[in-house]
Amino acid sequence: MQDVLLHCCCAPCSSAIIEWMLQNGYKPTLFYFNPNIFPDSEYLIRKNELKRYARKWELKVIDGDYDHAAWRDKVKGLELEPERGARCQACFNYRLAQAARIASQEHIALFTTTLASSRWKDIEQIARAGHLAESLYPDTKFWDKNWRKGGLQQRRNELLKENHFYNQLYCGCEFSMKRLDPQECERILKQPTPAEI
Repeated sequence: MQDVLLHCCCAPCSSAIIEWMLQNGYKPTLFYFNPNIFPDSEYLIRKNELKRYARKWELKVIDGDYDHAAWRDKVKGLELEPERGARCQACFNYRLAQAARIASQEHIALFTTTLASSRWKDIEQIARAGHLAESLYPDTKFWDKNWRKGGLQQRRNELLKENHFYNQLYCGCEFSMKRLDPQECERILKQPTPAEI
């Protein structure tokens, strides 16, 4: 099987991709690096769900640091940008550069991201970020694959129900929460911080 580093944003977006990889000759190492997620309780819920799914397949999860302040610094001045604007590009650039760094460190030549499966993301922005990241670490190659195609979106929805995943309703950062109903925002902000599994 070919090794690949899979940057994962959450369990729902990762599940069908992981399943597809394992069925098609790839062994993913999962990298959870999402310092954009707010609040920290939401971050831990999403991380715990990914770890739970990874255990099912006995896959290694590399846990990136949660430093929301560092992420805020990367998007400083872009707070008022719309979704799919310059702030999202800066966010993807930061996260995928870290994915390429970890791939290089782990001696995994190929890396990709589940961000390319999300309906909330601009696939071209993700591709730009991935190719920029691979240029920073020449021993890596970004796998520029559209993970929305080939029935993977439908399979994602099936796995979401089968595994009873927590399914978030926003991308992750506080700026993307603006699309939510105010009551949903309040619920998210007040949810208890879970223990890490």
